[in-house]
Amino acid sequence: MADWKDLTQMTAGARLVVERVKVPDSGIAIEGSFDLPPLAQLTMDDQVFIASFVKSHGSIKEMERLFGISYPTVKNRLNRISEALGFGLTVEPDLKSDRSEILDRLERGEISAQEAVEALKK
Repeated sequence: MADWKDLTQMTAGARLVVERVKVPDSGIAIEGSFDLPPLAQLTMDDQVFIASFVKSHGSIKEMERLFGISYPTVKNRLNRISEALGFGLTVEPDLKSDRSEILDRLERGEISAQEAVEALKK
């Protein structure tokens, strides 16, 4: 039995339509034309990203750590996935969180004091 990852690789991201659904325990099958749920329509990478986001309780800092990407990159990816799911919502910058993030990056040595000062001015 193929899993979603196998199906996604076989179709190279093309749209899938399910034509038969079966409940294994009862043997009941339903045939028709069914679209995949929105989350299953995302690329495998985006599905992994969303699962990790939920697992981390929505912590952008944890997502930065897990994926080795920056705070803005996490937000941009969430915005892109949100649009792909048809939500049209964007994760608006939270100035308090952004300030805290800048200070955290300074503390970790990822940016210089001057870069932190410039970023805090924005």
